[in-house]
Amino acid sequence: MRELPIHIQLQPEGGRTLYEQIYESVRDEIRAGHLLRNEKLPSARFLAEDLQVSRTTVDMAYAQLVTEGYVEARPRRGYFVGAFEELYRIDTPVKEETAGGESSARKTPARYDFSPNAIDMRFFPYATWKKITKNILVDANSRMFSLGEPQGDIGLRETICRYLHGSRGVNCEPEQIIIGAGNDYLLLLLEKILGRHVHVAMENPTYVRAYQIFRSCAYPVSFVPMDAGGMRVDRLRATGAQVAYVMPSHQYPTGVSMPIGRRMELLKWASERPERYLIEDDYDSEFRYKGKPLPSLQASDADGRVVYIGTFSKAIAPAIRVSYMVLPYPLLAGYRERCGFYSSTVSRIDQTILNEFIRDGYFERYLNKMRKRYREKHDLLLDELRDFEADFRISGSNAGLHLILTDRRGRSEEELARAAASADVKVYRMGDFRMEKSGAAKRADGEAENDAMLILGYGGLTTEEIGDGVGRLREVWRI
Repeated sequence: MRELPIHIQLQPEGGRTLYEQIYESVRDEIRAGHLLRNEKLPSARFLAEDLQVSRTTVDMAYAQLVTEGYVEARPRRGYFVGAFEELYRIDTPVKEETAGGESSARKTPARYDFSPNAIDMRFFPYATWKKITKNILVDANSRMFSLGEPQGDIGLRETICRYLHGSRGVNCEPEQIIIGAGNDYLLLLLEKILGRHVHVAMENPTYVRAYQIFRSCAYPVSFVPMDAGGMRVDRLRATGAQVAYVMPSHQYPTGVSMPIGRRMELLKWASERPERYLIEDDYDSEFRYKGKPLPSLQASDADGRVVYIGTFSKAIAPAIRVSYMVLPYPLLAGYRERCGFYSSTVSRIDQTILNEFIRDGYFERYLNKMRKRYREKHDLLLDELRDFEADFRISGSNAGLHLILTDRRGRSEEELARAAASADVKVYRMGDFRMEKSGAAKRADGEAENDAMLILGYGGLTTEEIGDGVGRLREVWRI
C-alpha cells in the first residue's frame, strides 16, 4: 500500500480535534483535485500508524468523509475517493466550451431519467397549501414562533398517531412519537438512544444512505442476504447483531414484501435478548396498487422491540422535511435521559401547516389522487415492457414507484446502463445498492446472485416520457 500522496500535518494544540484535522486535510485535497476519482486511500490502520494517532480517530475522519460523499467505503476493499466527475471543481469556476466543441461543464441530466426516488409534483395542491399557510400566519402569535417541544408539537403528534393507526395499524401514543427534519436526523438521534458501537444488520441490497449514517456513527454493520421473503433470519443470527434495519412492507430497492411468517421470525429473534431491536423503515407504504396495504411490522410487536420510522417527503413533497419515529417504551426513557434536551429540528409553523393538512382531510384526498396517477404510470410501464419479457424478468410490481428488470441474456448491468445512456436514458443498477456478495449461489426467486438487475422508476416521469424512454431502451437493448 503506497503512502497517501499528501502530507497531513497535525497540530495537537491547534484548537481542533485530530479527527477534524485529518478529515479537512483529505477533503481539501479531494476538492483541489490532488486525489483523483476512485483513488484508494490508505487503510485506517495504516494511516493511524503513520500519523501516530488512534485507529478510532482515523475511523471518525473517514466516517465523516463517507457521510458527506467525498469518500466511498467499499466493504472488504477499503476507502476510495468518491466517484463524482466534477467534485474537484466545487470551489473553481466552470470552464467555457472550447472552440473544438469540448466542454468541461457538468454533464446535463439524461432526458429520460427512470429515477426510483423521483415523485410527480404536478398535482400537488399548491393553492390549498398556500391557503393553510396564509391562515396560520394571519392568526399567528408569539407562541407560534417559540421553540416548541423537543419531540414536536403535541397537536401534530396526536394527528400522526391517529393517521398511523388507521393506515398502518401502528399501536402507539403521542408521547412515543418524535418528529424530526428527515430520516437522517432520526437515525442519528437513534444512535444516542441505543448507545455507541451497536452492531447493526442490514438487508443486502439496501438503502445506501442509511448504511452511510450507521457507519458515520461508528456502528459495525453486517449485511444479511435476502430471499423471496426478505431478510433471512438464519443468516441474521449468524451475524451476532443487536439491531436489524428492515423495510418489510416494500423493501428498497428490491421491492420484496415480507410475509407474516418471516415477520414473526424477526420479532422472535428480537425478543430473545433485551438489547435486540428492529428498525422498521416504512418509507413508501402509502403506494400499493393491489389489495389492501400491508400492516406495519410494528403492528405485530407485542414486546416493544420495533422502532418505527416514516416520512412525509415521498407522500407529499421532498421539501416537506418532516419525518417521525415511534419509539417503543423500553427506549423512551433513554431518549428522555440522553436526548430530551435537543431542540426540535422542524419549525412550529411547518408543523402547524402539516397538522392542518392531514387533520382536515387534504392529505387523504391528495394521496388518493396520487395513487390513481401512479397506478396509471405503473400499468403503462408494465404494458410498455410486455415485449421485454423474453429478455428480462420483471418484478417488484403492485407497490412503490419502481420496477426491477433482471436480464436473461447474460449481459452486465454496466453494459445495459451504458447502452441506455447512449440513448439519453438513465436507468439504475442494483449493484450500486448491493453492499457485498451474500455468498448464496441462488436467491429464492431462482435468479443467480450475479444476474444483471436494473431499476426503473416511473414516479417523476409523464406518461409520454415513459413511452418514449422505453422505446429508446427497446432500440438500444435490441428487444
